[in-house]
Amino acid sequence: MATDHSAGGTPAAGTATRAPDTPRWVPIRSLAPRHRPRILAHLLDLPESDRYLRFGHPATDAQIGRYVDLIDFDRDEVFGIFNRWLELLAMAHLAHMGDHAQAHTAEFGVSVRPTHRGRGFGGRLFEHSMLHARNRHVDTLVVHALSENLPMLRIARSAGAKVHRDGGDAEAVLKLPPETLGTQVEELIGRQAAELDYNLKRGARRLDDLLGIIADVHAGVGGSGGLGSQ
Repeated sequence: MATDHSAGGTPAAGTATRAPDTPRWVPIRSLAPRHRPRILAHLLDLPESDRYLRFGHPATDAQIGRYVDLIDFDRDEVFGIFNRWLELLAMAHLAHMGDHAQAHTAEFGVSVRPTHRGRGFGGRLFEHSMLHARNRHVDTLVVHALSENLPMLRIARSAGAKVHRDGGDAEAVLKLPPETLGTQVEELIGRQAAELDYNLKRGARRLDDLLGIIADVHAGVGGSGGLGSQ
């Protein structure tokens, strides 16, 4: 299941939804097992309604914890968008199907922090996942969502997916073209740029922490000096 409320109007067919105020480039970073705490914090921050759309049921904290623990980073891909404090604003899970009959099929799921809706993050993550999937010889991208999750279905449709509804459930199926030299270069450049952005944010956060410690030390010295002079 997937949830995203960031979609705006429907663009021309073949492109994922992009909000007008979204920057032309959004750094999207591949996540690793060491990011599990940030993934967990992001998902636990989702309100009950968003958990329902993302997982197909109002997932409890314990259920979300098990989901995060079971993410297979060797088989699947997880992508994230961070703010300058390295808080996870949005994330996507691209899960590769395990059996031989669906070896070239992957399932897409996404969630966006409620405070950062309307910026096109869901659409950008979908675009990024399509590019990554093509370069891994995936030819079919599937989105399982509730029929009421219109923003997510709109993103899939705008990319050319065919949506099939069955009562309260919907399945969007998108056929992907094969990889090209251009898609390989595009992903490589994007990955390197996102890694640089992440490292800059990490450095800025460490500097902020250091400046905070220095400020606390100065405040402590000033306070103790004042007491000693009395």
